[in-house]
Amino acid sequence: MTAIIELDRIDKHYGTAHVLKGVSLSVAEGEIVALIGPSGAGKSSLLRVVNQLERHQGGELRIAGERVAAGSAASLAALRRQVGMVFQSFNLWPHLSAIRNVMEGPRTVLRLPAAEAHDRALALLERVGLAEHRDKYPAQLSGGQQQRVAIARALAMQPRVMLFDEATSALDPTLVQDVLDVMTALAADRMTMLVVTHEMRFAREVADRIVFMAGGEILEIAPPDTFFDAPVHPLAQRFVASISPHH
Repeated sequence: MTAIIELDRIDKHYGTAHVLKGVSLSVAEGEIVALIGPSGAGKSSLLRVVNQLERHQGGELRIAGERVAAGSAASLAALRRQVGMVFQSFNLWPHLSAIRNVMEGPRTVLRLPAAEAHDRALALLERVGLAEHRDKYPAQLSGGQQQRVAIARALAMQPRVMLFDEATSALDPTLVQDVLDVMTALAADRMTMLVVTHEMRFAREVADRIVFMAGGEILEIAPPDTFFDAPVHPLAQRFVASISPHH
């Protein structure tokens, strides 16, 4: 299996806070990895380093075999073409309709002709079940619909990797499943995914591996059934015990 994301002893500080402590992780092409752990474990920081929204201060990041030099514009542009990201808050452009939100990246970054960008955007909105809402603005859509537009927007750049940072945690519970269904369908298509989530059933059913983090470190990596049924690290045991009714 070819590794598409490689983190090698990554260190990240915010001021005096040491949020990632020599983290190493490799994600293979077509693999679905769920990052779980308590609040403040460093999960979101790790995703933000993979996407270079935050620069790492030590260690090496490689995407598709290419080393990402922190702060290099060329490195960043290449990385952003390979890696799509979906955030907790949907970050849609409020002044653009759903279809225009999805078209924007292909038009401006990939320089696709308008007709081609439009067709691609429409196909992706259809894929996330929102083709009939294509002309609505974000304010006219529910949170779950906005998040599905955000997923379509990330997919429009045809990334090799999708990062999801708590994509469902800002949603009304009744809307969570629609977004998880889209993510599950992507996983079924073997889109490479690195997912920070509190949705333990999703993690158990959809992920190939569970990566458990606490205190800025990876403490355990295991297949889902192994992790949830027989966690090894004491902090992982405590974490699983605290969520056991829900998974």
